[in-house]
Amino acid sequence: MDHLLIGSVISFLVTFSAIPIIIRVAEMKHLFDLPDDRKIHATPVPSLGGIGIFAGFIMAFLITAPSGVAEMQYLAAAFLVVFFLGMKDDIVVLTPFKKFLGQLLASLIIVYKGGILIDSMYGFMGLGKMPLYLSVAFTFLTIVVITNSFNLIDGVDGLAGSLGLFTTFAFGFYFLLANQLFYSVLAFSMMGALVAFLIYNVSPAKIFMGDTGSLLLGFVNAVLVIKFIQIASVPTATIYLPAAPAIGFAILFVPLFDTLRIFAYRILSRRSPFSPDRNHVHHLLLDLGFSHNMVTFLAAVFNMLIAAAIIIGRNLNITFLLLGLISVGFSAISLLIFSSRANRKRLIEVSLNILKGEEKDSKVIPIKKVVTAVKEPEEIAK
Repeated sequence: MDHLLIGSVISFLVTFSAIPIIIRVAEMKHLFDLPDDRKIHATPVPSLGGIGIFAGFIMAFLITAPSGVAEMQYLAAAFLVVFFLGMKDDIVVLTPFKKFLGQLLASLIIVYKGGILIDSMYGFMGLGKMPLYLSVAFTFLTIVVITNSFNLIDGVDGLAGSLGLFTTFAFGFYFLLANQLFYSVLAFSMMGALVAFLIYNVSPAKIFMGDTGSLLLGFVNAVLVIKFIQIASVPTATIYLPAAPAIGFAILFVPLFDTLRIFAYRILSRRSPFSPDRNHVHHLLLDLGFSHNMVTFLAAVFNMLIAAAIIIGRNLNITFLLLGLISVGFSAISLLIFSSRANRKRLIEVSLNILKGEEKDSKVIPIKKVVTAVKEPEEIAK
């Protein structure tokens, strides 16, 4: 318990002390996230907050993590890869392909050296153990998707940090109860850094975490959820959870489901899954008139309620729970899209135009038009 407290305090103090310095340096060097048509903020904001998060997190983790854990050096190496990948993207902007390669490298380190591997479907759709090649491929995919989920959800002041605060606490608390001190320290070290960062990131934000912070946060959560599934799914575990994959999905529900939905939409629209747009859940909430703080509050509370519901139903069939989660996700998104008469009317008009062949750019415009119809209905006619 002392390790957790000391780790959290170290990460908080280091990050809290580092952020003001980073803000001053960013202002001197003009390292800002500049506003554009897609972004929500109206003024330039420093975007290197992830450096402070990494500094607090890695220092606390290396100082307080129990010694003698074989995968520690490999996890630290992978975290460094993700950190430098994100920092370079924040400063010079990397292509999606280069970011993808960097994430694969970090994943390779922890899969082949760290033992972080999903080797079974744990009864989902009646499936069990997977062949090694399929297991490795599925693990890589899982890590990349979760890593990018926090990067993509980081569109509103305090949102990614608040969701990350909940996820790291949830996983860290389980590992504490399950006597897995090493991974509990890992989670609480990140949590302490996020608490300090959020002091400067609540609306109106003085600094953003940028790709440096969001990619690192997503990667750490990918490690935590895979290890959680590995440990909690074993019947002899201190705290056995037969539906561990569903619980892990529920804890990461808002960023993970939103990313899977967006990736699917973009791929079906014959676009790169990493191409930008304004179809994320926080965009839908903003377009309904909610403030940044309210969007963050609603998303975080919704995520907590989903996780609590799945934990309560942890003894139910895993297939039922996962399909239920997907159904709830699509129901919530549909409710947001159809929550106003204007949205419903514009969707019908756009759909009819597509059927008549009048909508030229059906790959990109329809959903964006529906989402923005409340505030900018004149855009539909353009």
